[in-house]
Amino acid sequence: MSLKSAAMKLMQKAIEHAPDSMMPGGKPDPLITRKHGIVGAPVTRIDGPLKVKGAAPFAAEFEAEGLLYTAVAFSTIAKGRITSLDTSAAEKAPGVRLVMTHKNAPKLKPTPMFNTQPKAAGPSDLPIMQDDSIHWNGEPIAVVLADTQEQADYAKSLISATYKEEPAVIDFDAAMKNAHEPKTILGEPPTINEGDAEAALSAAPNLVDKTYTTPRHNHNPIELHGVTLFWEDGELYVHDSSQTVAQSAWTLAEVFGLDEKKVHIWSPYVGGGFGSKTLWQHHVLAAAASKMADRPVRLVLSREGVYRTVGGRTTTQQRVAIGADADGRFQSLIHTGVAAMTEHNDCPEQFTFPARHLYATKSFLIGQKVADMDMLANTFMRAPGESIGTFALESAIDELAEQIGIDPIELRARNEPESDPTTGKQFSSRNLIKAYRDGAERFGWNSRSAKPAARRDGEWLVGMGCATGTYPYYRMPGGKARLTVSKDGFVTAEFAAHEMGMGTATTQTQVVAERMGVAQQCVQINYGSSDLAGVFLAGGSSQSASIGASIHAAHTALVEQLIKLAGSKSPLHGLDADDVESRDGGLHTKKDPSHGESYAAILRRAGKDELSVEESAPPPMELQHWSMHSFSAIFAEVGVNTITCETRVRRLLGSFDCGRILNPKTATSQFRGGMIMGIGLALMEETIWDSRKGRIMNPSLAEYHVPVHMDVPEIDVMWTDIPDPHTPLGARGIGEIGITGVGAAIANAIYNACGKRIRELPITLDKLM
Repeated sequence: MSLKSAAMKLMQKAIEHAPDSMMPGGKPDPLITRKHGIVGAPVTRIDGPLKVKGAAPFAAEFEAEGLLYTAVAFSTIAKGRITSLDTSAAEKAPGVRLVMTHKNAPKLKPTPMFNTQPKAAGPSDLPIMQDDSIHWNGEPIAVVLADTQEQADYAKSLISATYKEEPAVIDFDAAMKNAHEPKTILGEPPTINEGDAEAALSAAPNLVDKTYTTPRHNHNPIELHGVTLFWEDGELYVHDSSQTVAQSAWTLAEVFGLDEKKVHIWSPYVGGGFGSKTLWQHHVLAAAASKMADRPVRLVLSREGVYRTVGGRTTTQQRVAIGADADGRFQSLIHTGVAAMTEHNDCPEQFTFPARHLYATKSFLIGQKVADMDMLANTFMRAPGESIGTFALESAIDELAEQIGIDPIELRARNEPESDPTTGKQFSSRNLIKAYRDGAERFGWNSRSAKPAARRDGEWLVGMGCATGTYPYYRMPGGKARLTVSKDGFVTAEFAAHEMGMGTATTQTQVVAERMGVAQQCVQINYGSSDLAGVFLAGGSSQSASIGASIHAAHTALVEQLIKLAGSKSPLHGLDADDVESRDGGLHTKKDPSHGESYAAILRRAGKDELSVEESAPPPMELQHWSMHSFSAIFAEVGVNTITCETRVRRLLGSFDCGRILNPKTATSQFRGGMIMGIGLALMEETIWDSRKGRIMNPSLAEYHVPVHMDVPEIDVMWTDIPDPHTPLGARGIGEIGITGVGAAIANAIYNACGKRIRELPITLDKLM
């Protein structure tokens, strides 16, 4: 072990055992106890009118004088070298201004890969159009710039390439033979164990030991991935559709050898991301081509282009084995398996994470490996790992419940842990059993027949299933916010965060208004620019916590400055930030609320138009001190047709335990959106992979099936709304929890309906014949 690793482990142990009061969140956020305020109100999205009117500008809608349009040509082999690349006809085509290939592309520095440095955002460490090598089937080999999109697309069709193929690992079964443990899985050890889980499994009177498989999935946001960018005076200006404006700006600066401040990314609106709207090769290619042509460039990937060059969820094979005593209490829990990855990226699908935290057991073996393949680098896709890991784990729980003859909810309740099963940490807050009880009552779970195929509705067999969902609480480091209060009592909050349709602007307007004690109409939120404060990630369900902690820190700093500014004649004189509270447009003493001053009065007396502070959030040490997670109980009712074997989800209910809900209206939308993606995961989504060529064979929405209106039933959502005392505002992330557990709940309902247990996603009708 290196000295650095030893020091980090020592520090982690110190944080784990430190008093709660020393941790961020050790003292509950004052806003947790404030009732009937703006936070928690069902406020309609403030960006809604702009989007309805078409007045919200997206990345591919910004205009620039002399704009050129692009088309990208892709390789057709999985590994090898380009032996010839004929672009002559394309260069002579009407309107074409430039064809960029490895032969003439600017020399670029290596792309810093995600997780290698604090702001690194590169999907892999592969060179981008720097030589004739090919690393996956679909890698960009040429970029055409033309006066119109149609001219660029036509010219691209005139490019011809030949290759010298090299042996490639493109079959998952073959790759699994050489599977290996990654160094870490998102900073966690790849394998953890306690006791002899295999021996305990063999000795258990009740056990299941099954293999579950999940396919590749591709990202399909409605807004295609695209950028509009230009260079001016040696600086790069980018209109992007991004979940990582600050990280992408830093990474592009590294690639082009610039100071970070010379790259400016704006992304005010994002038409869906789900983990995919990060930095990919098309960003670098567009910037390089624009630099060569000395013209503004717009590059929008086609739907096929997204499949070829933007990673998605990878394929897995998972083993889940559970041994239980006669009462159903777990003696052994084993969750192991393999996920496909590449040698050039670091994104192991963390499907074993739910098993680490959900159930008490006397022994466990939880670990996973990766199988390196020659393919496009996989990436995060809504609830990476947890969405498919819960499919396997929660299906096995259902199988065990039937074997023992116990209700599936009761089996879960009997194995509810008092503390985190693998770390021993106390949960910051956990009300999963309440979520189950409340959800079961509303869903009518007591009407479920324990015997499969016992309920019929015409030609449909009807069944119910349930499953647990979970996703960790994250708060990323680097959060920072600027707060400005004016002499008119208006407040502006600025931070480099993102709005992808989940309601960030609306919810954070509520949070700032509540924190500052002003009306919502007096708050302006500025976001979506790398030039603003802080480093935020619209992913990992982390952004609300990261912004919340940053705003809290900035508010404290602003209050301290206002008290100093108020002077000796103010009723605030001699007080500190802990002695006052923000309300009614100013600061008031906690002991005597009648004593205080408005922000406007303080600033006017000091002769200032406004006062600004910029402050960083504390490091997220709470993550190492408590076990912090969102939870859900998912209930599904399905019908399986006895003639066609098709499955229809009839009802879906999610009962969530995610701390305090900041905005019920936007939260409901988030939960339902995740559950709809769960329907797709369970029943239809699958990237068809040609294991002979390493090529995606269904790169379009005509062939890659996602849920449409007729596939989506009534979806009911509810929540405990019990604040987590150790998080900003008492809230935990909700962006990903909605999809977790849904696959297993539907699979379990299908078994209850027709008696067929399917352990391979998606559950298509051919598997039920």
